Amino acid sequence: MPASLGARSRFGKTAGLTALFRSMNNRADTPPPAMDPALPAFADLHLLTVLAQTRSYTQASARLGISKASVSMRIAELERAAGVPLVRRTTRSVGLTPAGQQLVDETQAAFERISQSFAGVRDLSGVPRGLVRMTAPVALGRQFIAPTLPAFLRAHPQIRLELDLSDRLVNLPQEGFDLAVRHVQAPPETHIAWKLRASRSLLVASADYLRRHGTPDHPSELTGHACLLYLRRPGGQSWTFERGTGKRAERVAVAVDGPLRANNSEVLREAVLGGLGLALLPDFSAEAHLGPRQLVQVLPQWRPLGVFGEGLYALRPWSPQVPRAVQCVVDHLRQVFSERPMSGHG
Repeated sequence: MPASLGARSRFGKTAGLTALFRSMNNRADTPPPAMDPALPAFADLHLLTVLAQTRSYTQASARLGISKASVSMRIAELERAAGVPLVRRTTRSVGLTPAGQQLVDETQAAFERISQSFAGVRDLSGVPRGLVRMTAPVALGRQFIAPTLPAFLRAHPQIRLELDLSDRLVNLPQEGFDLAVRHVQAPPETHIAWKLRASRSLLVASADYLRRHGTPDHPSELTGHACLLYLRRPGGQSWTFERGTGKRAERVAVAVDGPLRANNSEVLREAVLGGLGLALLPDFSAEAHLGPRQLVQVLPQWRPLGVFGEGLYALRPWSPQVPRAVQCVVDHLRQVFSERPMSGHG
């Protein structure tokens, strides 16, 4: 089991509890009766904690598998039972009133304990089971994860997997994901992290582009080239390169620009193959296409910094216990990336 990399995030992970309550919430669009008429329904209190995490009626309804109208109705019923407003609604967001925040703060730990107990009891069966929601970058997911899923799911018939391929940085607790595969410099301290493998960034161009425009010998020469940019930060962009190590290391930052920006490394790779310009790509998108008639590595003696991370990690918001189904997926990912070189299938 991996060690925690830091303190627990504010809301913790309630995916197991959410799964437990989905069946309760799906039985009808009316709140189930409370055992004590003076108390609200148990599932409605949990609904408020989910709303606190998502800050969205739409996302809360998707997380629990109920209609948005049902979420609104149940929150209104909970407010009537409490006798005070619990939710503050604006045109752009959903927040909690002080009373609502107090209720969430004082019930969240109990719901987390229930979730952990339920996951622990389910794991007593000895068979990994349940739903695992995972997000991964598009190129990495398509090239390395998706081809391995049929065999994995056949080997674990009681695991259900939802794979969301997106290059945006997903908020795992807010959107209800159990795992994220991310290309980062260092994992966040509020998460459990499993390192899948080291990674690196490559500056590449097509042989045709270099014949037409010349090959830069120093990063400063990139200002005269068409540079295709990975969309992660708004506004202008610069690339930073480093050569050497220790006190003798040389670092150069250069402002770059070009005709194309995209938030997907496969899109940039295809543009580079088409001779449009140079681009920084993660190794999992570039290496399978390196060759005299495809991609050529440029400035190989310089190490690009800050665009992509130097490691691939599986990340999970901190929790004292990792469900067996989640651990099973992590073990599968570690095997996938240990057995397949990045220059594998493109």
